[in-house]
Amino acid sequence: MKTLAELQAIREKMQSQVNLRAEDHNHIRVVVGMATCGIAAGARPVLNTLAQEVQTRGLTDKISVTQTGCIGLCQYEPIVEVMEPGKDKVTYVKMNADKAVEIVERHLIGGHVVEKYTMSATGLK
Repeated sequence: MKTLAELQAIREKMQSQVNLRAEDHNHIRVVVGMATCGIAAGARPVLNTLAQEVQTRGLTDKISVTQTGCIGLCQYEPIVEVMEPGKDKVTYVKMNADKAVEIVERHLIGGHVVEKYTMSATGLK
C-alpha cells in the first residue's frame, strides 16, 4: 500500500505528462502519426523523444505533444506535424529521434523551420 505522499508524487508526475497531451489552440501543437505504418517506421521513439524534450526543457505550458492515427503518406513515415497559431502547418517526414531533438531546438525553441526535413524538401506540397 502506498502512502499519501507517494500517491501525491505519482499524481504530480502523471499530471505533467497529461499536460503534454492537453489541447489548447493558443499553444504550439506537435502531432506524431502513430498508425501501424508510422509505428513500424519508428514513430514511437520520435513521439517519446519529442514529449521528453518538451517536458525536460519546461515547455509544456507552450507546446503540446500528441499522437494521431493515419496521416496518409505511409512512404514518408514517421511524420510529425507542427501547428503554430497563425502560421501554416509544417510537416516533417522520415523523422527519427535525433531529428526530433533538432526540431525542438531549431523550430520549437528557435522559431526556424528545419526545411531539409519538411515535406516540401521531398518535392511534395
